[in-house]
Amino acid sequence: MKNSNRKKSVASHFRFQLKPIYFNRKRIIYSLLASIALLCTTQVPAIAKIPAPSTTIPSQSIPIAQKGDRLQQGKTFYDAGKYAEAVNILQQALQDYRTKNDTLKQALALSNLSLTYQQLGAWTEAKQAIDESLKLLGYAAEKTPDSRLPCTGAQQCAPTDSRTQEVLAQALDIQARLQLLTGEAETAIETWGRSAALYTQVGNKAGEIRSQINSVQALRAMGLYSRALTKSTEINKSLGNTPASLTKAVSLRSLGEVLQQVGDLEQSRKTLQESLQIAQSLPSAPETAATLLSLGNTVSAQGDTDAALDYYQQAEKSAPTASTKLQAQLNQLQLLSQTQRDSAARELIPQIETQLAQLPPSRATVYAHINFADSLMKLGSRGKRAEGAQGAEGATTNYQLPTTQEIAQVLATAVQQARSLKDPRAEAYALGSLGGLYEQVGQLAEAKKLTQQALLITQSIDAPDIAYSWQWQLGRLLKAEKDNQGAIAAYADAVKTLQSLRNDLVSINPTVQFSFRESVEPVYRQFVGLLLQDDGTQPSQENLNQARTVFESLKAAELVDFFRAACLDTQPTQIDRVDPQAAVIYPVILEDRLEVIVSLPKQPLRHYATALPRTQVESAIDQLRQNLVIRYSQDFLTLSQQVYDWLIRPAAADIEKSGVTTLVFVLDISLQKLPMAALHDGKQFLVQKYSVALTPSLELLQPQPLSRERLRALTAGLTEPRGDYPALTNVALELNQIRSEVPGRELLNQNFTSTSLRNQIKSLPFSIVHIASHAQFGSQADQTYILAWDGPINVKQLDELLRVREPSSDLERPNAIELLVLSGCRTVAGDRRAALGMAGVAVRAGARSTLATLWYVSDAATVPLMSQFYQELSTAEMTKAEALRRAQLALLQNPRYRHPVYWAPYVLVGNWL
Repeated sequence: MKNSNRKKSVASHFRFQLKPIYFNRKRIIYSLLASIALLCTTQVPAIAKIPAPSTTIPSQSIPIAQKGDRLQQGKTFYDAGKYAEAVNILQQALQDYRTKNDTLKQALALSNLSLTYQQLGAWTEAKQAIDESLKLLGYAAEKTPDSRLPCTGAQQCAPTDSRTQEVLAQALDIQARLQLLTGEAETAIETWGRSAALYTQVGNKAGEIRSQINSVQALRAMGLYSRALTKSTEINKSLGNTPASLTKAVSLRSLGEVLQQVGDLEQSRKTLQESLQIAQSLPSAPETAATLLSLGNTVSAQGDTDAALDYYQQAEKSAPTASTKLQAQLNQLQLLSQTQRDSAARELIPQIETQLAQLPPSRATVYAHINFADSLMKLGSRGKRAEGAQGAEGATTNYQLPTTQEIAQVLATAVQQARSLKDPRAEAYALGSLGGLYEQVGQLAEAKKLTQQALLITQSIDAPDIAYSWQWQLGRLLKAEKDNQGAIAAYADAVKTLQSLRNDLVSINPTVQFSFRESVEPVYRQFVGLLLQDDGTQPSQENLNQARTVFESLKAAELVDFFRAACLDTQPTQIDRVDPQAAVIYPVILEDRLEVIVSLPKQPLRHYATALPRTQVESAIDQLRQNLVIRYSQDFLTLSQQVYDWLIRPAAADIEKSGVTTLVFVLDISLQKLPMAALHDGKQFLVQKYSVALTPSLELLQPQPLSRERLRALTAGLTEPRGDYPALTNVALELNQIRSEVPGRELLNQNFTSTSLRNQIKSLPFSIVHIASHAQFGSQADQTYILAWDGPINVKQLDELLRVREPSSDLERPNAIELLVLSGCRTVAGDRRAALGMAGVAVRAGARSTLATLWYVSDAATVPLMSQFYQELSTAEMTKAEALRRAQLALLQNPRYRHPVYWAPYVLVGNWL
């Protein structure tokens, strides 16, 4: 690996001795960067994910730099990425202005020198230059915040002339850039605020907007994405229909990047494409390359790998500077390694090594090292397989992958640079990453030491968002050392940290679904496994209760992740207080076994496990789902009984003795695609014995029975074909049958639009909303929708529609919808996350419960089922779960509809009372 001697010398500066790493290729190097990049208040350690603010020398609106002037020459060199030449020219200019005693131009030359030094990583020189510039302009850093410029009210302060004020505004802009690049994001926001205020005073709208855009970058660096989105949206509104300009292009790119980070990927793509069009029309090579990078990130998050690689390659070709080119190459390498295109990835490595060695120290450079090391770790874990495949692939390079010792040196350089910058966040990332590498090669003592160092730093700077990663890592290390109590404590700390951040999980990396599955979900799941570990004895009640609580929290976190919104107010609920005749069953699928916790009324928790690999359990679940929808086959029975044996049989006798009438399942995500009512004990289906309900989490339950007084339903549906969707000929009959049981209003065909639905819900106190139309639950919230006459209504829009009623104390106008019925919906087959939309739509939309279907149902069978359901629901003291059970039994007893394909897909989610 190039520059290995230089990197070894770097290690000698550390306060710890870098020990050799002995690589065991049988170990899988886990995706460290996925865990680093997840939580809401963290800066993502990938320089392409959060680009640094635009570092072009600000152009002057006042004629200070004339053509041929050394300031202009310096700017030309700077824009070309020739920073050493720019420094030389700017120093000459500074000397000239000192000779001429031109204070204003001295300040301007010093500001631009500082900006150029920043590009070279010469932080001391950059700070000295900007401090001297501000001093010349009459700005004293030691002033109190109240006396700092700009002045307000009757205060008197210098400078007072507009020319000096504008140069001061630019100097503060450059000072803020330095503060951000050296890890002082909060201070940078304050400084950009002063810069923007000064620009406002002198009427420089472009400068004001530029400072505001840069402050958005600082908010993102701090992980405050909600605030960043609000501010960025306001900036773009203020630009309105102004002509194309660099300011507008940068503002749109900033908004597109924030939209990407909060999960609105389609809007992010549209916004970034608009930014790219402006940048290319100007033309601006730096802005074009930056926008291409951001577009690559967005389409990569959308799963369009080929398009993302194309954008990255365009960015690399058009990049005017080495740093931007490196960003493009690192993003390509990361994507190639994630998609196992190892041969193409190997060709990039030597180029990246060369580019990385030339970058000056900065926070971006630290994260570039971490990014590079992460990709090398992924490639190294597949080393043998890649080497064996070279002949078949026709590999075009003989380049050998760096050794793990060399990867460690890459991370060691990141640690050293972070320390030289006095950037504790970057240092914590680098130390924890290095600890992760030691963990994976089995050098646990060194891994533990580095992880503890990273944790100490995160605690000292109060950074829980990154602390969780190292708490989790420490838990794994302690578990490997057989220190189970220490491991439990560390995992508990990690989960507690995640709990404190859960409502901020909207503020996460654009690859959220990959990251959540790889970097958050395992924390909860591994902790449950640790608490329930099989050591020959039953877990204590304390451990069982803790395991149940952790699993409940995982279910709530999954929904926050799915909806990308902190909309779920939760409090733990005791089932005995909700329904003394209900049992709750918690199946948890771990890597090596299926664990089940059962809660019976007024009894200790029960627990049992089946030793089976996760892949085998999930394969059986998938096969059962496929067999259940084959109308003329009984092949589902064997697997249905198998799953019953796993989930129910060990506790079946106790459940029966307890006298419960309802089984409530808090299902692991893979099981959510199965109808529990269709499980079979060898004699009968579960629904023939118990009412069955699902809840995403008891933490999310609103324990309130359905009020029968003035029960009213708003029904809506389509009978006619719309686009590619066929007609639903029995919908009119279905809605007529419902109206005969429950009074209300009907919206059919042309009358069923998003606007009419909103208006009806807003104007009348409906306790039930019943929609009979095509609908789908997908792996993302924007893929979950119902079809109205005027087009699809996705789950977020449905949330807005169902929440339009203002809170009211009038008991005749209850604010909450008791029951949302989606007749005709389906979960996407084979989509692991699809059922999350169904599980959470009631919670998200403010409804207490949802009745939906797991697959497309028979249009004809739906009519009698729904008619029976509403007839039963009108009966006093009948729970929603029991009403559904009786409706399903009515179909089951009908020879035409005996097969589970007709009656089983109807599931009640949420409050079953």
